[in-house]
Amino acid sequence: MKDTISIRNALPSDLAGVIELDKLGSKEEKPDSWRKIFSHYVATGKNDRLFLVAEANGKVVGFIVGEVRAWEFGSPSCGWVFAVAVSPKVRETGIGRRMFDEISVRLKQSGVTTVRTMVDRDSKETLSFFRSLGLRTGRYIELEKQID
Repeated sequence: MKDTISIRNALPSDLAGVIELDKLGSKEEKPDSWRKIFSHYVATGKNDRLFLVAEANGKVVGFIVGEVRAWEFGSPSCGWVFAVAVSPKVRETGIGRRMFDEISVRLKQSGVTTVRTMVDRDSKETLSFFRSLGLRTGRYIELEKQID
């Protein structure tokens, strides 16, 4: 029998589960960053800041974080997804797609019609995931420079 997966707003009590899940896919641990993100996204309750978790049997098995960003460099307001993770134990079961679909619905309810993200070009798995959802290269180009 398959576990029932629910997608819901993150709660302050989900912080430890998110930190543990992030450790599985991250090159570096960043619990302080997650505490700040939780403070900014979970505790405020603002509609334009979204932190969703996928839960199975009372355990966080995935999360997605995004927000509405307005008028950056002349771009109309749009949704941004800046973090997503799914437990390796439940990958390829559609949880990532369900979370992305849910955050997209909520972003649209906030008035945006476009969602964006950034992916490291060497992260083939993440790039493949977002492409499978229909995301393509957009009209804006990221530029960067290392500063000493």
